[in-house]
Formats: sequence, structure tokens, C-alpha cells
Amino acid sequence: MAERGRPKGASGEESRALLLEIAAKEFAQHGYHKTKVSTIVKSASLSQPTFYLYFKNKEAIFEELENLFHLRMMDLVKKSRLQPALEQTSVRARIIYNVKEILAFFAKNPNLTRIGFYLSTKADEIKAQIVNQIKENLDYEVDAGYFRKDLDTHIVSESLIGIIERLTFVQLLPKQKKPEELAQHIANLLIDGMLPKARSEN
Repeated sequence: MAERGRPKGASGEESRALLLEIAAKEFAQHGYHKTKVSTIVKSASLSQPTFYLYFKNKEAIFEELENLFHLRMMDLVKKSRLQPALEQTSVRARIIYNVKEILAFFAKNPNLTRIGFYLSTKADEIKAQIVNQIKENLDYEVDAGYFRKDLDTHIVSESLIGIIERLTFVQLLPKQKKPEELAQHIANLLIDGMLPKARSEN
């Protein structure tokens, strides 16, 4: 017998996932304070008792979304560390791929991204932890010989997350640029710099 309020044939996990999806959209569009549980369940075509089967209150579902963003981001950043013994010629392509994967996650989850990067009261803490993980990656990669030994890895990490955050909101989420395009632009700037390439001497 289907639970009252649950769409016919939907499992508990499907209902829970739907509530998270709708809640992310409501929070992203209207902010935390203006979002109501009644609005979430109405948009999900579920009942309030169904909501409270899975979440204690509005704060609990918001915290789960915060944590979901945090965990997925940390996982993506940890996976982006360059592995030892890469051919130098493939390093640039690997960096572009790793940045693109992070941006693709944002593009696929725009509401979750707005919550994690902007709406969350833990946003600064989340970004600080991401910066620390990027720094750990860079320290490892410097030791592996991929980058200059005099690199200030903390400044580079802060710069990278700042660039990614800004471009996500002004280029990626408004669909001005695709993840692969932005990843290429970021690599061009951070790897090649802004000065014209020196002409080879005749």
C-alpha cells in the first residue's frame, strides 16, 4: 500500500531525493528565511507528514544540502591531485580536465552550488577547507616537480577558488560559457600568464 502523500510507485529514497531537489531550488530562488516546508512539499506533491519522515525541520534539510555540496566538492578536489610520473606534456590537459569536472558539477547542480557557495552560513568555512585541500594538492605537485619550487601554494589556492567562484556565478550559471571553455580560460591564465609568448629567434 502506497504511503499517503507519496507518488504512486515512488520509493522512500525517491521521495527523499525529490524533497532535497525541490528544497534546493526553493532555497536557491527565495533564500532560507522565505522558504517554507509547506512550499517544498506542495512543489514535490507530497504531504507534510512525509517530509517529517525524512527531515526533522527546514534547518535539517538545509544542513543536508550544505553537507552534500561540501562532501562532493571535497571529493572532486581530492581527485584532482596530479598523480606521480605524469608526462609533462599531459599535465596541462589534466589540469584543464580536473577544473572542468568541478565546473561541470556546478553546472549540473546550480541550486546546490548557490547554497554551498553563497547562501550557507558555512560558505566561508567550506571555501577555506577547499582552499586547504587545493594547497595540499599543490604542495604534493610541487614536490613531484610539476610546478616551480618558489610557488606560494596558499596564494595560488586562494586565487583559484576565487576565480572559480566568480566565474561560476557570472559566466557558468547564466550559461554564458560552458565548463570546458571556462576551464581552458583558467588554465590559459594561471599556466601561461598574460604576457605574449616570446617569439622564437631566427
